[in-house]
Amino acid sequence: MRKIERKIVGCEVITPSPSRDGPLPEPAARPEALWGTTYKIKTPQLEHALYVTINDLVPDENGGRRRPYEIFINSRNMEHYQWVVALTLLISAVFRRGGDIRFIVDELRAVFAPQGGYFRPGGRYMPSLVAEIADVIERHLAAITPATEHTGDTTGFPAGARLCRKCLTRAAVLVDGCLTCLNCGDSRCG
Repeated sequence: MRKIERKIVGCEVITPSPSRDGPLPEPAARPEALWGTTYKIKTPQLEHALYVTINDLVPDENGGRRRPYEIFINSRNMEHYQWVVALTLLISAVFRRGGDIRFIVDELRAVFAPQGGYFRPGGRYMPSLVAEIADVIERHLAAITPATEHTGDTTGFPAGARLCRKCLTRAAVLVDGCLTCLNCGDSRCG
């Protein structure tokens, strides 16, 4: 603990900026009409399907782009209601702030269910329901992004990738004779 050596003659409260790049922009006001797309998620873990609706701001006449504004998740199953509502409110808040929102996909995809995940049709492993919601958001972003901005498929992994034994993602490819996961970095030579 430091001792004060001089008389205090004034003070000032310094509030840190919400981000390193300066203050965040104010969220856009909700317009009267939005474009929406609804996706169905059916998992072996839930009796009833989840319906994820993502509403986008309509591009303006000045060449604006379509971008997500809000998300809703609905189901007949009320077991997860509390966390689903909290998740949709938080994701919607991120959408409204604008900017690069792709980070939200990575954050949600990193959630693993304590009871284990499941395989979707086609062999893709989903570590949790939250990770599958991330997949829906990623597919939606790919669908509304102009083709000139795409850098490959929506997963970012080669089509022939194998299932990684560590992270259970189809992202393992041969690199210098070693099966290496492009998702988690696990490498097995042999």
